[in-house]
Amino acid sequence: MKLFTTISEMQNYLLSQRAEGKSIGFVPTMGALHQGHLTLVNRSHTENDLTACSIFVNPIQFNNREDLEKYPRTLNSDAKLLEAHGCDVLFAPEAAEMYPENETPFLDIEFGMLDKVMEGKFRPGHFRGVAIVVKRLFDIVQPSRAYFGKKDFQQLAIINHMVKSLSIPVEIIPCDTVREPDGLAMSSRNMRLTITERNLAPKIYEILLNVKNSVGKIPVPELREWAIKKIEEDPALKVEYFEIGDKDSLMPIVHWNHKQQAMAFTAVLLGNVRLIDNVELFS
Repeated sequence: MKLFTTISEMQNYLLSQRAEGKSIGFVPTMGALHQGHLTLVNRSHTENDLTACSIFVNPIQFNNREDLEKYPRTLNSDAKLLEAHGCDVLFAPEAAEMYPENETPFLDIEFGMLDKVMEGKFRPGHFRGVAIVVKRLFDIVQPSRAYFGKKDFQQLAIINHMVKSLSIPVEIIPCDTVREPDGLAMSSRNMRLTITERNLAPKIYEILLNVKNSVGKIPVPELREWAIKKIEEDPALKVEYFEIGDKDSLMPIVHWNHKQQAMAFTAVLLGNVRLIDNVELFS
């Protein structure tokens, strides 16, 4: 596996690979890799001639400075994992490489309500920061396909919107959420949970499944309120939001008329860790 830290090195290498007619699969990450990331890498490896990954903790998508500082950085172990799973080239730039001092990060695009509900409401500016860095990475890598997990479903919607709006020639491949045996969605943040918190965390997915099993039987507003109360039965769990919404627009729904489009989304605070998850209610 080749490792590059500068844009020019990465671009020059991939230019030579494209000149040979190779398809490029791309998995952008912020590191602290887990099996969820590696599943994306594995899929790219089977569907492309060459798999490229990036590890970059993107500062402009954090609206909480403490969250940015605490984000795990494990480049050496991550690189070994990527190489073992068929990654061909890794791009691991510093922030100054991606955002030169004399440049203000900017992206001329509007997202409608996609970046204003749920995560967007509680993390203002987050998705614009995500879109800016993903657009820059796409410009650098110019992949044939890019792979994203459905756990960050709202992020996936933002990226799909950006690709369509800017006519970026890349196929976005959504991949199912990878879970621990007890149902907890895999996340780099999970390593920050204490043992007690880790034992509590699977309750989030348990409630999401209960909601899925109750679709059409209980009115939407009542089901949403039940889910919030059920999660918060344990005082260590605090619901930031729990929404039942349309999987395309992400807007809340109030009845089951279009239930085939319905998803449940939640963000829960557990100690100092913020966990997000979702389920498709008709799948």
